[in-house]
Amino acid sequence: MSTNALHVSLVALPEASASVLFGMYDLLNAFPQMQDIIPGLPAVTPFRIEVVGETAGDLTVAGNTPIHVHQACRDVTQTDIIVVPALVLRTWKTGRYPALVDWLVQRHADGAMLCSACSGVFLIAETGLLDGRQSTIHWSYGPHFQELFPKVPVHPEQTLAIAGDRQQFISCGASMSWHDLALYLVARHSGEAAARAVAKFFALQWHRDGLQPFITFEARRDHGDAAILSAQNWLAGHFSVADPVEQVVRESGLAERTFKRRFTRSTGVAPMAYVQQLRIEDAKRRLETTRDAIDEIGWQVGYEDPAFFRRLFKRVTGISPGSYRKQFQIPTYAAAPQAAE
Repeated sequence: MSTNALHVSLVALPEASASVLFGMYDLLNAFPQMQDIIPGLPAVTPFRIEVVGETAGDLTVAGNTPIHVHQACRDVTQTDIIVVPALVLRTWKTGRYPALVDWLVQRHADGAMLCSACSGVFLIAETGLLDGRQSTIHWSYGPHFQELFPKVPVHPEQTLAIAGDRQQFISCGASMSWHDLALYLVARHSGEAAARAVAKFFALQWHRDGLQPFITFEARRDHGDAAILSAQNWLAGHFSVADPVEQVVRESGLAERTFKRRFTRSTGVAPMAYVQQLRIEDAKRRLETTRDAIDEIGWQVGYEDPAFFRRLFKRVTGISPGSYRKQFQIPTYAAAPQAAE
């Protein structure tokens, strides 16, 4: 293997996702086997991969999956790229891995690139190096991340967030967007042709439209305002009616200005925008599970103007209704077989 290869440290924690850890390892380590199959790949293997942890030796990661840690972090004094894989967790407790956090700070000072897949950004954020720098994470972890690290701007709708004066901080969003991170590293360090070859070899696709199409709207309901919670319950069953905001204001018994102020304060979303989110979520469900025409679905969720519905859908999800259906409707070959008559 060439001494010019970049040293990549894959960080192993007990919470680490085995699929992301092994997937990154296999993909970035695949150049030798691909060079005999795909013409045009660089002759030099670009990466030298090691698994690094608090201590060397055997470790059990998420899902009770056994792995082998090649080196303890204290023994890795030079590395070019550090990748913290996705972590399988409910909540993140700061201060659990001080040796790894200190090591990340030291290696960054030496010039290493710090990368995270999904929730792996929790560990890197503990260094303080991400304060004021754009990042991304799986949307389900977004609120918890913001509570712990309010100085780090987080954008779960982004596939990749690239920050720093040297573009040395790379984070990717929802779990399987680690594919995008791996392809980005290949493109950055081996060129676009190599990235295309790897994508074809592994049948990978970039998340070009971002991750907004995957995000499900979940309204806050723990705000403690009984009148607004009652309004939310009413809207859940009546969002498709004409003038739903006007009707829910009447149902609440509150003055219109008072209702709108309390609703926005409690849910974080203005009433009309809230209705639009409910309608788009129902439209997404119908696009996924039915063969109804797109204009018909728009009418079913409350929009008489098909053009307005299509524009709104794209503004909320980032893609058109037709593209959404193509991406998320189960293909015929994977659909459950019909019962024999």
